[in-house]
Amino acid sequence: MKLEICTWPDEVLAAQAKILEEVTPELKELIENMIETMYESDGVGLAAPQVGESIRLICVDQTGPKVRGDLRVLINPEIVECDGEVDSEEGCLSCPELSVKVKRSEHVVCKALDQDGKEVVIDTAGFLAIILQHEIDHLDGVTLADRAGRLKKAMYRKKALKWKS
Repeated sequence: MKLEICTWPDEVLAAQAKILEEVTPELKELIENMIETMYESDGVGLAAPQVGESIRLICVDQTGPKVRGDLRVLINPEIVECDGEVDSEEGCLSCPELSVKVKRSEHVVCKALDQDGKEVVIDTAGFLAIILQHEIDHLDGVTLADRAGRLKKAMYRKKALKWKS
């Protein structure tokens, strides 16, 4: 089932997401719905807060949304190492019509649990590293709008509030 995507400045997007203690049948259902939502929305990543769930869960697929060849579901992901720097032009499903240049680490090591509760380590650079950083930002209450400059953010706030009214 495709879920509704929360858009900035919804409060859930600004909250620090809670750590997940166990993989439940309800969580597995949410994961399936998030995967469907990510692909149907033409995304390459989706964090649980973007669908109104303030928990530390993300889905990413650097080949998505068309190829769908590298799906990863990460529970309680954290970046444990990073180096290098790259400028990344990013968009976000929760910030429609906003594009922001963001400084990201070029290389990251991310630790998490998979949807079966097994530990995974992803050591990556390039596009996947950028996606992981972007989605983990959502778990920490940081959106693309928060990374925009003051003027761009103020202009985007006006536009976003018009959509919500």
